[in-house]
Amino acid sequence: MPEVIAGLEIPETAAVAEATRLIQETTSPLIYHHSRRVFFFGLIHAHKLGVEPDPELLYLAAMFHDTGLLTPFSDVEQRFEVDGADHARKFLLDRDFSTAAAETVWMAIALHTTPGIPGRMAPEIASTHLGVLTDVLGFGLDGMEHDQLGEILAVHPRGDFKNEFLRAYVDGLKNRPETTNGTVNSDVLEHFVPGFRRTTTVERIIGSPWPS
Repeated sequence: MPEVIAGLEIPETAAVAEATRLIQETTSPLIYHHSRRVFFFGLIHAHKLGVEPDPELLYLAAMFHDTGLLTPFSDVEQRFEVDGADHARKFLLDRDFSTAAAETVWMAIALHTTPGIPGRMAPEIASTHLGVLTDVLGFGLDGMEHDQLGEILAVHPRGDFKNEFLRAYVDGLKNRPETTNGTVNSDVLEHFVPGFRRTTTVERIIGSPWPS
């Protein structure tokens, strides 16, 4: 029997079951519960928008989207979103998903913190982004059905999510601050890491080697 929470069905596939176990065993309760909520909120947004993401791909994107903040996923000096995306793509390709499916999940994760672009892309990519916006920033929260929201939070509680998530965010980025240039991630480091100041685009243009 498929798992159903708040009227929303979790795909009953081998890859979903394996990804769920992997994220539970290798990340933290904070990331696990956050990732599951992102899936449910992304699915709710998809229903409201009248689009139909592949639920298995949406689930896999949601489960891997923040893994790049943590070891063993943060094994390359690059944006944490790309870390998670790379691992997710390998996970799918190793299980005989199509290249197109793996690339869709890669894109959903790589772009999940990028404003203005994911919403114009495939339903899996847009829905992942919207799910993240809801769980992190409360986007669309006032339009959620109270009972449905309550059921999701009963299974995947937020606890002290705001503070715990920000701590995880900083811990995942403080040793590779240069990877945050030009992203929303630099805001987090500038707020929490003493002495860190992001390099602005204006500074990069003025300081370029061109004479004019």
